[in-house]
Amino acid sequence: MKKILFLLLIPLFLFAKQFTVASYNIENLFDLNANKTDYKEYLPNTKSNWNKKTFEIKMKNSIKVLKDLDTDIIALQEIENKQVLKLLQKRIPEYKYISFKKYSNSSVGLGFLSKIKIIDEKALNIKFSDKTFRPILETTFLFDNIEFKIFNNHWPSKRVAESYRVKYAKYLFDRVSTLPKDYDYILLGDFNSNYNEYETIYSEKRLNNTSGITGINHVLNTFENKNFISKFDILKNKKVLHFNPWIELNITERFSSKFRGRNVTPDNILLPYSMFDNKKISYIQNSFKVFKPHYLYKNKKVLRWQMKNKVHLGKGFSDHLPIIATFSTQKQEKIKQQNISNIADLYKIEKLNKNVILEDCLVLYKNDNIAIIKQINNRAIFIYGNVQNLQEGFSYDLNIKEIKTYKGLKEITSFEIERKKEKRKNYKDFYLTVSKNDLLDINKQNEIITNIKATYKKGYLYFDSKKISIYFKNKNQIPKDGSTIIIKRGHLGYYINKTQIVIYNKSDIEYVN
Repeated sequence: MKKILFLLLIPLFLFAKQFTVASYNIENLFDLNANKTDYKEYLPNTKSNWNKKTFEIKMKNSIKVLKDLDTDIIALQEIENKQVLKLLQKRIPEYKYISFKKYSNSSVGLGFLSKIKIIDEKALNIKFSDKTFRPILETTFLFDNIEFKIFNNHWPSKRVAESYRVKYAKYLFDRVSTLPKDYDYILLGDFNSNYNEYETIYSEKRLNNTSGITGINHVLNTFENKNFISKFDILKNKKVLHFNPWIELNITERFSSKFRGRNVTPDNILLPYSMFDNKKISYIQNSFKVFKPHYLYKNKKVLRWQMKNKVHLGKGFSDHLPIIATFSTQKQEKIKQQNISNIADLYKIEKLNKNVILEDCLVLYKNDNIAIIKQINNRAIFIYGNVQNLQEGFSYDLNIKEIKTYKGLKEITSFEIERKKEKRKNYKDFYLTVSKNDLLDINKQNEIITNIKATYKKGYLYFDSKKISIYFKNKNQIPKDGSTIIIKRGHLGYYINKTQIVIYNKSDIEYVN
């Protein structure tokens, strides 16, 4: 009787189980058999140097990553065939289960290595009349007697327009819409789409043949009403929405690859309502991360598989970094309303679930339709629009209604003045100086900087053996290369992975020569 009573007293969380899921574009893992679908540089024993030696190096390096990841399920993209996947499995035998699909006339396919039982697999076939890409691999797993699905994606690259990726998204959305609302599933893979594709598509005019509609944001519903879908949105909305955990990371950490030196997020994990309803499987909040040990990422570079003039050099890994998330059968902490008490808190979120009052906001700078406010001993933030009633140097209590992150810059986009307070004659004392601050520190974003003497050259300022990008709102103010200027007042902004100084007014700079 005592034994039975003891068992009843054991907390339920002791029976809860966790598992990890990773997605990794392994970058063209081909075998040594010649096929018509091989890329030319992967035809074995040719001038490309794809031979037994380089193949074994590629395999060894790939296996190192997979072993170090040590996740329960690994979704892979750019695997040539099932035989290559089986070879990986043979060398990492703890992965008892595999799943694979590709088109017969495609060069590469998609696969899973899994420690968790696989009970079904099928291909979602998306076809085009003019091009051949890859299917979506739908695989069903059984964990602790709970069935769930993972959809492994490798959407068309940006060599083609967004309409191709929209078609993938539409097919995938239609499929998951047939599942019960509480059915657990995960969408992941190489979507060849940034988590904020709705912003980046407008800078790539050749891709935008959909009037700004993107597959990942608008079709899969990771974005709505000018904001990313939050965990709170997922629970209160009846629509099929998806949460993208990239937004849990600091803006500077949001990358799984690099394109022309810029951070990009082609790899994504998207989560539905069922992963937050606390019924069967739940996403462990803030568990999402990028796997980037020094051998994969060094000196701000992803150490990809190396080729020169289409010849394999026999070193490197992939042009993508793996992404990982953790899931549990234990009920997770209830998603609560946000507790925002200061400006710094706004940098931790992507949208507001309710209006918040920020007290004692000092207007450091105002110009036309923008302003910079700061709370003393706290952070500064940018306000865009409706600033006509704000006066520089005065403090205010503000009712903040909407915020957004525009290409990396945190902004207030809707607010009301609750109370106007006293003017601080010394408000410029709160400007930052170079001597006491690292201007590239992301926590200095939206501050006003002053007293920088620097040389201008091709969009950059050079000073004290440092350089920083500079942007002039008025192109007529751009100095000649080699000119020396003094920044009297500059906005420390951020634009697409890069800190920059923004100059709004001619009076804010002095031309030395």
